[in-house]
Amino acid sequence: MRINRAIELLAQGQAIYYDGPHSGHVLTYAQGRHDAGTWADYINVGMEHGAFDMAGLAEYMRGLVDGGPTRSGHRTPGVIVEAPVNGTDAANVRFNAWQFRQILGRGVHGILLCQAETADAVRAFVESCRYPFQLAGVDPALPSPLERLRGARRPDDHARLGVGTRGRGSEPTAAPVWGLAPDDYMQRCDPWPLNPQGELLLGVKLESPEGVANCEAILDVPGLGFAEMGPGDLSLSLGYTTIPRDPYPPEMQDARDRILAACRRRGLAFLEGCAPENIVARIDEGVRVIAGHREDTAKIGRAHQKRTMAV
Repeated sequence: MRINRAIELLAQGQAIYYDGPHSGHVLTYAQGRHDAGTWADYINVGMEHGAFDMAGLAEYMRGLVDGGPTRSGHRTPGVIVEAPVNGTDAANVRFNAWQFRQILGRGVHGILLCQAETADAVRAFVESCRYPFQLAGVDPALPSPLERLRGARRPDDHARLGVGTRGRGSEPTAAPVWGLAPDDYMQRCDPWPLNPQGELLLGVKLESPEGVANCEAILDVPGLGFAEMGPGDLSLSLGYTTIPRDPYPPEMQDARDRILAACRRRGLAFLEGCAPENIVARIDEGVRVIAGHREDTAKIGRAHQKRTMAV
């Protein structure tokens, strides 16, 4: 059994279902104990627009542990945080990488990077979430640690991952949430499926014209597990003051189909809102991360896929 229930299910080809608001999430110990029995496969914690509350997140994770295990036998449901960082460019991501360190230090199981627009920004995101000793996907032509001690620098025209930049220090707080010793946590907290033994699920939200235009290059970055089209912000960029729903306007439908196709070619999960009326069709189309916050949608989808894991 894996630590991250969402990864365990995705590895089986199963769709996963999440619950949790994009803002206003109650991050308390009591809410964590309550949410330990959630019907969802993972809990979304919205910090892009919600409060960046690290003390609350720590208490919430402690409540999940004390309220568990889940009916599937996992220590906690997965928790994925929407970070406040905008993935517009690498410099912005690296400047704000402290946020990823703070979030991961509370023991969560994944992070979603919003407003992803360039491959360089997404590479910086993945690198910021990794320990430097994890080398899967790292460009072998980069200077070695000893060469870097002597002043060698990374070339600017890199295409593959650089060395991770997450430092030592948060494993004593994160490891107990996962039920691991600190050294074991550092081995396991690495992005899946890049690291087949990794328990960290990283995703990107493509919600601007630039993000859609660059989606193939962005999704080529090693270390990602899922992606979504963000219809709310993308529609704003296209001049819509209200969010168009299914069916989308032609330009948004084209963007959605392009991102879905890019995900499927790369073996990444695609996230989309679904409802009881369309969940079967969306699963058959290849959608694997289901938004919508409705248990009845999940029941229909799980039955359609003949899922056996307990909820």
